[in-house]
Amino acid sequence: MTDSLADPHLRYPGAAPEAGTAPRDIVILGSTGSIGTQAVDVVLKNPGRFRVTALAASGGRAELLARQARQLGVRTVAVAREEALPVLREALRAAYGAGEPLPEVLAGPDAATELAASDCHTVLNGITGSIGLAPTLAALEAGRVLALANKESLIVGGPLVRAVARPGQIVPVDSEHSALFQALMGGSRAEVRKLLVTASGGPFRGRSRAQLADVTPEEAMAHPTWDMGPVITINSATLVNKGLEVIEAHLLYDIPFARIQVVVHPQSAVHSMVEFTDGSTLAQCGPPDMRLPIALGLGWPERVPEAGPVFSWTEAMSWDFYPLDTQAFPAVPLACHVGATGGTAPAVFNAANEECVEAFLAGRLPFTGIVDTVAAVVEEHGTPDGTGLTLPDVLAAETWARARARELAARPATAPAEARA
Repeated sequence: MTDSLADPHLRYPGAAPEAGTAPRDIVILGSTGSIGTQAVDVVLKNPGRFRVTALAASGGRAELLARQARQLGVRTVAVAREEALPVLREALRAAYGAGEPLPEVLAGPDAATELAASDCHTVLNGITGSIGLAPTLAALEAGRVLALANKESLIVGGPLVRAVARPGQIVPVDSEHSALFQALMGGSRAEVRKLLVTASGGPFRGRSRAQLADVTPEEAMAHPTWDMGPVITINSATLVNKGLEVIEAHLLYDIPFARIQVVVHPQSAVHSMVEFTDGSTLAQCGPPDMRLPIALGLGWPERVPEAGPVFSWTEAMSWDFYPLDTQAFPAVPLACHVGATGGTAPAVFNAANEECVEAFLAGRLPFTGIVDTVAAVVEEHGTPDGTGLTLPDVLAAETWARARARELAARPATAPAEARA
C-alpha cells in the first residue's frame, strides 16, 4: 500500500521504538477536548511509556488545562485565544505549588502550530475543525510522527498533506480509520476489494426524512453509544461525520470512492472492516472506547497493554448490520461527490457544515436544513479550476462557504428548498 498516506506495512523511521527505556515524548493538541482528555488518561496510566512535553487547547477550559499541565509536568502550554491568557496564568498559579516553576505559556492562533513542530516524537492532533490543518502540516514538515484525530485537516487540505507526509508518518486515530489500519495488515493493497466503514446510525436510525423534520438539538445530542463534543455529535446524527470519514478513508488508503461502503451497525462493536479479493472480510472489534485507538496512535508500531476495555465472551450478545438509507441521510453520497470533485470542494463542504451545525444548535435552522444548506453551498461553489491547491485557496474557500452558509441559514425555515439555494 505504498500510495497510501497511512500504511500499516510501512515503518516511518521516527516511529521505531527508541533505544533504551526512555518514555516517548508526546505533544497533545486539543488536550481539553474529548480526544485530548482521553489521551491524557492513556498517558497517566503509562508513565514509563509516554511523557507529554506540551499541551495546546482553545483556552475555554483554563482550569482543566492547568490541572493537566501540573499532572503531566509539561514544559509548555498553549492557548489559541489570547484573551484566555490571564485566566490561564491564574489557573496555573493555583494548580502549581508555591515555589514550583510554571510551564512556558504561548498564546495566539499560531501557538498550536508552533508546538506541533517542537522537539518530540509524536504529535497527537485532537483539535476539532479545519483549524487543525496548519498544525498537521507543521508536524509533518518537522518530521514528527502524526497521530491524526483531526479528520478535517486531511479532508480540506488532502493534497497539501500528501505533498509533505512521508511513508508511514501518519497513524490514524479515528476509531473507524484505526480499525481499517489494523485490518489492512491482513493483506496487500492489491488484495483489497472494499473498505467497509461502520456507522452507528446515530440517535435517529430508522427514521424517514419526514420524521427528521422536527428533531430538536437536545434529541440530536443524545448519541446512543459515543460521548463526544457537540459538533461531532451533531455530525454523527446527520451522518455528515460518516461522509467526512469516507473522504478521509479515500485519502488515507488510496481506495476509490466506489470501493468504500458505509454499513450501519448500531452496537458500534465492529469499528470497520476490510473485504479482500479472496472473499475474506477482516473486522476490528472492541467496546466503543476511544482510548484504544488513541493508545495505538501514540504507541505505534507497538500496542499498549490494557489500553481499553474488552468484551465479555461469556455473555450472550448480538451485532446487527443494515444498509444506509441515503434518502433520509443524504450526507454520505454528498460527501462522496465532494471528495471526488476535489480541490477546494471538501473545504467548502466542511466549513458550510460547521456553520449549519452552529445555526441548528442555536435554533436558527431545522435538522434537515443542515445537509440541505450544505448541499446548496457546495452546488453554488461549483467545480474547482483544477490548478494546484494552496493553503490560501483553502482559507479563502472556507471564508466564502461560511459566509454563504450563514446567509442561507438566516433565511426563514419555511422557505422552499430552491429558495434557500
